[in-house]
Amino acid sequence: MSIPLGQVGAVLLALVILFVAGRLWYALVETVKDAVARRFFPGKQEPWHPLPPDEGDSGDGPPGTV
Repeated sequence: MSIPLGQVGAVLLALVILFVAGRLWYALVETVKDAVARRFFPGKQEPWHPLPPDEGDSGDGPPGTV
């Protein structure tokens, strides 16, 4: 029982189209979400849970360096 090569190609093409459509939908939803967030929450907001600074960290180098 062998599957014709054309049928395999059609299934792969359908999966590629589904993947591309999903990526485009995700990009559209993220763009709309960001636009709404900028409209209703202007300005830079602090993170919801900022990490405490490291002990002895001077702040002028990579994290964790003195």
